[in-house]
Amino acid sequence: MRDTRHELLMEAELLVRTRGYSGFSFAHLAEAVGIRKASIHYYFRTKDDLAIALVAAYDARYDEALAAIMAGSKDGLARIVAYGGLYLQGAEKRLGCLCAVLATEVDSLPERLRADIAAFFAKHVAWLEGVLKDGQANGTITGDIDPAPGARMIVAALEGALMMERVLAGGVGFKAALGALEQTLRPR
Repeated sequence: MRDTRHELLMEAELLVRTRGYSGFSFAHLAEAVGIRKASIHYYFRTKDDLAIALVAAYDARYDEALAAIMAGSKDGLARIVAYGGLYLQGAEKRLGCLCAVLATEVDSLPERLRADIAAFFAKHVAWLEGVLKDGQANGTITGDIDPAPGARMIVAALEGALMMERVLAGGVGFKAALGALEQTLRPR
């Protein structure tokens, strides 16, 4: 049985991650999914409603991935490299991070969507801060980095590398940037 809502979310995510929020319309989405434009309104009343659902689905997928990373290792450096691997998937497909792409248009987005994007990034910064603290405590992360600003630096480095490597070297360039980040966090 066809899950049209899921198809709409997946295609809309791809459109946003490649074109930006303002770079696609319901007409583009209807064509990509193979339905009438009016049918989209059955699932998402407005484009803003669609974007809010996109961020919620993206956030839920990341929550699952972060839980799996935490369960997979106690090594702080391994956790951060695994986290970077989530971004690598986008780099290999030359896709931006959904929330970062949306954040580039933050001034034109509805308040609810801005809040959801901010919450997504705040959650990731807090998660990384905890990973850094745990890694320092068990000796798998250098003690030379302050966890709070260090967590922000990691997100900024990964988001920046993802954006840059979309136009430069794709996954190969991103892997090099991730390797450099890993070297800065390695215990001395």
